[in-house]
Amino acid sequence: MSFSRLLNVHQKFPDRRVADISSTVGKELGSARMGENLKPGARIAIGVGSRGIANVAAIVRAVVDYWKSRGFSPFLFPAMGSHGAATAAGQADVLAHYGIVEAAMGCPVISSLEVVPLGSTPDGIEAFMDKNAFTSDGVFLIGRVKWHTDFAGKIESGLFKMMAIGLGKFAGAQRYHTFAYRLGLEHVIRSVGRQVLKSGKILGGLAILEDANHSTAQLTAVPVDQMEQKEEELLALCKSWMGRIPVKEIDILIIDEIGKTYSGAGMDTKVVNRSVNGEYNPWDTAPRIHRIFLRGLSDKSYGNGVGLGMADVINDRLLKIIDWTPTHINSLTASTPAAIRTPAHFPTDRLCLEKFWPTVGKFEQSEVTIAWIANSMELANLRLSENLRKEIEANPLLEIEGEPEPLDFDESGNLHNLMDVAMVGH
Repeated sequence: MSFSRLLNVHQKFPDRRVADISSTVGKELGSARMGENLKPGARIAIGVGSRGIANVAAIVRAVVDYWKSRGFSPFLFPAMGSHGAATAAGQADVLAHYGIVEAAMGCPVISSLEVVPLGSTPDGIEAFMDKNAFTSDGVFLIGRVKWHTDFAGKIESGLFKMMAIGLGKFAGAQRYHTFAYRLGLEHVIRSVGRQVLKSGKILGGLAILEDANHSTAQLTAVPVDQMEQKEEELLALCKSWMGRIPVKEIDILIIDEIGKTYSGAGMDTKVVNRSVNGEYNPWDTAPRIHRIFLRGLSDKSYGNGVGLGMADVINDRLLKIIDWTPTHINSLTASTPAAIRTPAHFPTDRLCLEKFWPTVGKFEQSEVTIAWIANSMELANLRLSENLRKEIEANPLLEIEGEPEPLDFDESGNLHNLMDVAMVGH
């Protein structure tokens, strides 16, 4: 093949990482003065989600230590909807894979799908709360605030969504997404979140913000009476830090891996410019991308292949490692069946590219523009085709490293993952 050679490109994202996580958590929670009305020994239910959050075990342990230092008795629970194949053991296992287990956290981890009804919103949406959380003396949430993969709004993913879909477990997640099909997910998140707040059980939360390098960039204690307003402010800040593919238009985007550890949708829709419902290029904040070639699934997704339906062509190897039980449960609970459709697939990377490059409206392979990323989260280092050099050199935040290289197929016609190549290079 005679595709344009590829340039190794480094994006210079600002480094906003928090230097001392434990100390920062302690100062934030101490200044927020949460739980002052609780009696010594009160049981605090700490809800933890299931995304690939940087330093999540250290953050959770620091929160546990804070509540213990105040004389309270904390326990952890999975604040998840349909993740972990919608089973109590599966959700505990998700937390365990992140290092969140009793021995490491210094408190029990209690997982159950039982819920308690909390009454209905003005729209008639019945709200629920994890039963163990409800029977505690107060509920505290730990969640990352970021953009959502399915919609754009002033509140997307974060503490409010965790109050709704996370605390509602599988029973709530099913109902909420059904209502969201008609009312919109932001409306459902806000209205159910407000209903949950009426329970009087929520103490507040710790909002985690990450920068474009996937580093813990900010840890903010959010008191219960400020949750809705504060989350809007934090989301706007987080969006301003977002990493993007740094060109205007791409013919073929190569992605090494998707997975739940990278995005709730497997791949971040606002990076790859796809909708979970199959729409091409719905976001004006991302480059126009004509075709997506997906090569694999992250081991840390544990077989959940949600997101493969957003690709145009995939390597056969991906289909062989998908566990369709959690994949079906997760996608159908979220009312996004298009996200798990099976794209065209071929046995080698070479064949995938050979079959699909003529579909982008170009007559010569050398004219096809290519971007190659490890996943939709790791965007500091990527490869861009040499026919984009002018656009790359015009961007002061981009740096070309080394000489251009051709697509390097092995004897079986496959490529090496970008991350693997980078590790060998160092």
